[in-house]
Order: sequence, then structure tokens, then C-alpha cells
Amino acid sequence: MKFNTKTIHGGQMLDPAFSSVMQPIYQTSTYAQKSPGNNKGYEYSRTHNPTRTALQNSFASLENAKYGIAFASGLAAIDSILKLLSPGDEVISTSDLYGGTYRLFVKVFEKYGIKFHFTQMYNLDDLSSLISENTKLIWLETPTNPMINVYDIEAISIISKKHDICLVVDNTFASPYLQTPLDLGADIVMHSATKYLAGHSDVVMGALMLNNDEIAERLYFLQNSSGAVPGPQDCFLTLRGIKTLHVRIQRHCENALKIANFLNDNKKVDKVFWPGLSTHLNYKVASKQMRGYGGMLSFTIKGYDYEKSIKFLSKLRLFTLAESLGGVESLCGHPASMTHSSIPKNIRLKSGITDSLIRLSIGIEDADDLIDDLKNAFL
Repeated sequence: MKFNTKTIHGGQMLDPAFSSVMQPIYQTSTYAQKSPGNNKGYEYSRTHNPTRTALQNSFASLENAKYGIAFASGLAAIDSILKLLSPGDEVISTSDLYGGTYRLFVKVFEKYGIKFHFTQMYNLDDLSSLISENTKLIWLETPTNPMINVYDIEAISIISKKHDICLVVDNTFASPYLQTPLDLGADIVMHSATKYLAGHSDVVMGALMLNNDEIAERLYFLQNSSGAVPGPQDCFLTLRGIKTLHVRIQRHCENALKIANFLNDNKKVDKVFWPGLSTHLNYKVASKQMRGYGGMLSFTIKGYDYEKSIKFLSKLRLFTLAESLGGVESLCGHPASMTHSSIPKNIRLKSGITDSLIRLSIGIEDADDLIDDLKNAFL
């Protein structure tokens, strides 16, 4: 089954109650049992819910995985992965990553004895030098948030397998339409399904996809035991969003190409960060492992400081100043003061997150209208 078909049919079946084409919302907390344990697998909706089951099957199908696991948020999904670790274990992570992920690593799990190393992963020798007998997990964002760095999943997976280290890839920015990390050697794929998978800025949701039976069993246990589960309404909305994932991502990519070229040709712009530009540091890797370059881009403006960047953002009318990304509408943001404000400034600057950096989530509006909006902001 090809991807465009899987978004609609992958892992799905007609509902057995009334053969409804769309999975119903099972808005129930508990289920009647003919006798203890005789319940067709459903007892209590924290543990299982038919709407969530349909969504998890869809998640697995999208990433060519055996298992899909839904969580109440992307951070709840990350939290469960980290709970696989023990005090004294070490994690190597990309230094350029979502601020909420960094905060969870450093502010929450470090105090439980987990040690984190942050590094750029362009140089695989640098990555290898950080590996010790205590390294249990490599955390890889690609493309990264907000610098849109792209890293070679397959090459890093060779290193992780050599040392028996679990490789987790945050695939939020790409979506499974553009890349499937499990096929490239990753062990677990994570999504903030709030973004492209749901796609309409009306759901908060997290997802994990994987093939390993033992790890999946442990994650299902944590999902149930910690209770970080999404409700059936959110599962229904995400299922509905997934059905148009392929057509949405195609338009996101088409619009991003036009806007990246516009910004790249603008004399007021200093740098544009988008993997579809041949000037991108890892353009060749992106072309190899991705089926398109995505709808996320960042750029800096020559001579701009914090105040000028905020003024620029305030002039935009079609781009809405807001956190998050991946919806049908275009969003703009200032990472240093918004999504990545929890990261100390000296660390932000090392990753390239300056006060002049602006991040765009390109929506599916008419690209010419979006470019006109940017032109007016430059005046």
C-alpha cells in the first residue's frame, strides 16, 4: 500500500458496531464485561479505547512500524522514552533541538541521575567521542528546531547499532510523508502529532512508532501506568487530519520552496535555513533521505536585533505570531523569546538561535499572498 493510500486506509477497518466508514468517537471511560476479563480487550479507557486503537494503528502504518503509541502530547511521549532509562545512564542529543525537549532533559531528568551530552551531529567522529559504556540513547532531531539542520539518520544508526544504543528520531518537522526513520535504521520515531499529523492547530498529541516487541511492551506499560493518554475526541481529530496529510505536506513543500527562494534573493536577508536550498550545509543528505524538504524554514535579517525582529513580526498579517507549527495556516515566531526561551542564551547562541532569527511555518495558503505579506513587513 503506497503512502497516499495509507493515510486513509492504513491500519483501519470498518467499525464492527454499525460498519461506519469513519472511526466513531468512543466517549466512554469504562466498558461492560460479561465476566471478569471477558471484554474483547477493553476495560478502562486509560488502558485502551477503540478510537485510540484506530489512531495507533494509523500511526504504525504511516511510519512502516509494527507498533504505534499515542500520548497526550509530544513531551509526554518523550517523557515515556526517558523512563526507559536508569540513573547513571547517558544520552547524546543534538544541540539544536526543541526548547521543551531540552527543558525536559535538563530541568527534569538530570536530577534523577540521567546525564545529557549535546552536540552537532554533522561530524560523526564528535558523536563517537561522546559514547561511553553508559550511553543508552541517542536523541536525533532532523530537521532540527529551529535551525533546520539535517543529519544523516542511516550513518548515525550504524554507530548506534555498533554500540547497542537506542536511536530515537524526532520526525516532527519532516512527517512520515517526507522521511521514515525506521527504514533508515532508527529504533523509535517520535512525533509531536500536534503538528503535521493532526495538521489543523486544534489538537495536542504525541506519538511513538517502533518495531521492537520488548521496548513496545515497556512503552505501553508506561503509557498506561503514567496515564499520559489522549482522549477519544483528540484521537478522532488526529485520525481525520491524517487523511489529508499527503496533500497538505505537498502544498507546504511547494509554498516553502517559493518563499525560501524569495528570501534567499532578498538583499535584506542574511541567511536562510531550509534544506531544499543547495547552499544548505547538508543539502545532499536531505536529498538522499527525504522525499521533499518540508514546510519549516528560518532566516535572519541583516543588522536586526531583538526589537527590529519583533517589529518585523508585528507587521505580518497572514503569518500569525504564535507558537507551534504544522497547521494549514502560516505561523511566524521568534525562537529566542518564544519556543526556545527556556534554553540559556549562551547555549542558544552556540546553536545559532540569535535575536534576529525568525522561524516560519509555511501553511497551505496561496504562496504569492504569503510572499506579499513578507514584502510588506520588509518595508
